[in-house]
Amino acid sequence: MDSCRIPANASKCSRNTMECFMVLSTQAQKISIGILCGLFGTMCVFENSLVLYLIFSSPGIRKKPSYLFIGSLALADILASIIFVCSFVNFHVFNEAGFSKEVFLLQLGGVNTSFSASLSSLLLTALDRYLSISRPSEYKLLMTRKRAWTALGVLWLTCATIACLPLLGWNCCVLDSSCSELFPFVDVNYLSGWLCFVVVLLSCIIYAYAHVLWRARQHVAYMEKHQAQAGKQNTRMRMDVMLAKTLVMVLAVLVLCWSPVLVLMIYSVFSRLSDHLRKVFAFCSTLCLLNSMVNPIIYALRSKELFSSLRRVFSHFRRQLKATEESPEAESTHKSSVIETICEDTHAV
Repeated sequence: MDSCRIPANASKCSRNTMECFMVLSTQAQKISIGILCGLFGTMCVFENSLVLYLIFSSPGIRKKPSYLFIGSLALADILASIIFVCSFVNFHVFNEAGFSKEVFLLQLGGVNTSFSASLSSLLLTALDRYLSISRPSEYKLLMTRKRAWTALGVLWLTCATIACLPLLGWNCCVLDSSCSELFPFVDVNYLSGWLCFVVVLLSCIIYAYAHVLWRARQHVAYMEKHQAQAGKQNTRMRMDVMLAKTLVMVLAVLVLCWSPVLVLMIYSVFSRLSDHLRKVFAFCSTLCLLNSMVNPIIYALRSKELFSSLRRVFSHFRRQLKATEESPEAESTHKSSVIETICEDTHAV
């Protein structure tokens, strides 16, 4: 399999050619990938599901557009984890290639949609923080719940449309063009276009956060000088600065986890990849799951509102558990008292 190369003729679209993309040649490599995907995927689904529950179970939190965008990010990470782990492990670990080109491109489209929506949700969150800090007096008028839901709808529709283009015909089998060395049936020009889309998203996010950090530093300086008179405005500024720092941490993790994958994708567009680099790409792909797993941890540690909601959930759970444990004892005590009363009445008679 190490000597398997992607052919340049029409047979590149056959099922046998898919085996050339199964780059894990040893059992140890397959077990390692399976363990990483299972661990990261399970933790990612659990953590992001908890974030969604905390957001939508709290009326005060779910009304804020900021947390709608964070909820969209959590949903995208859940879908990405489920679809990515199932398809990736099935392909690379179990070497399942007995499905059609359409099924494979549908799976790839699901992964692409989810990860693109995750990145786009970060962009909306960055823009939300940008507006909140740069125009605080007009923020509530500019960022309403209706506009937030509309933006999310446009986001998911755009990501799904772009991801489904290979399935709709933009693939190397239909166009008889050059195929990617990393993904079966994917046209190199489509991969180049998707990479440009991702680079634009990242550039916009970085620009928005650079401005947010600059304004956040100004707010910190302002609060130090006017701490006595600031009042509610001071509290609002502290919340904006805290959330901005939290989302910068999310962005830093995103860049660190996605950089190896994006670099190898860009390199594959301009040059042929060795079998070793293709194996490296397979392992680096699991970093995307790590990114999705780390995001909720950052929210829990940095967001006071989500952390408070989490503590309320745990407190309620402990009370329920305590009540369940005490219930049999209370029932047993009640039965004992009833029996004693009956016995006393019997003796009295």
